Order: sequence, then C-alpha cells, then structure tokens
Amino acid sequence: MDTHFDRVKSFVTELEYDIVSEDTAEELIVVDKEEEGIKNLIIDCEDDILIIEGFIFEVKDKKPEMLEWLLKENRNLIHGAFVLDDTGQKVLFRDTLQLQNLDLNEIEASLNSLQLLLSEHMNALIEFSKH
Repeated sequence: MDTHFDRVKSFVTELEYDIVSEDTAEELIVVDKEEEGIKNLIIDCEDDILIIEGFIFEVKDKKPEMLEWLLKENRNLIHGAFVLDDTGQKVLFRDTLQLQNLDLNEIEASLNSLQLLLSEHMNALIEFSKH
C-alpha cells in the first residue's frame, strides 16, 4: 500500500533531491540539493501535515532591524516563511502542506520558494548570520 511517506519520497526523488537520511518509523527524510543551496532540509510527514523545515542561520544578536526584515520578507514569500526555532536562536525556513491531496506541483512549489529565497537574499542572510 502506498503511504503518504512513500509518495513524498517519490516526489522528492523525481525533483532530483538527494535523500541523505531517512527514518521510516518517524516518516521523516533529510534531503540535499547542494547546487541550489539546500542542505539538510527536513521533510516530515506528521499525521495529515507535511512539514518542510530547513536551517538558514544562527542568530547571534536579535537586532530589531533583522527581525523586522524577516517579517517583511515573509509577506513576499510565495510558500513557507522565516521562523525562529523554540530557542529563538536559529532562523529556519518552514512550510506546511496537507498530505491528503498532496501532488508533485505543491511540493515542488514549496521547494522552489526556498530556492528562490536563498538565491535572492543570500547576501542579506549571510550578513545577518555574521552579527
């Protein structure tokens, strides 16, 4: 029987991401597409939701300008958002999708949004990671 997890793995493979690790019990994979700047991106099937989450940079100093920039940029992202982890020390990209009717186009759009975010804002993200 084809599970949501199997379908997600097949989509990721079709999109030419490398699966670097997999936890079938947790229905979680970690993927890379280094030529697009994506490394250790977590894709997790949780009940009815697919969670896509990737580390962007560590926060050394929570300057209001940085937080304001991140929030404003969230408005421009087509899919996903900048978020802080539970400690408030890491900026992540995070998107959630419904698993029930998930198709290749939806997961591709989310992953393309992350690629676009990284390519368009690389300099700003590098600068924020330094401070």
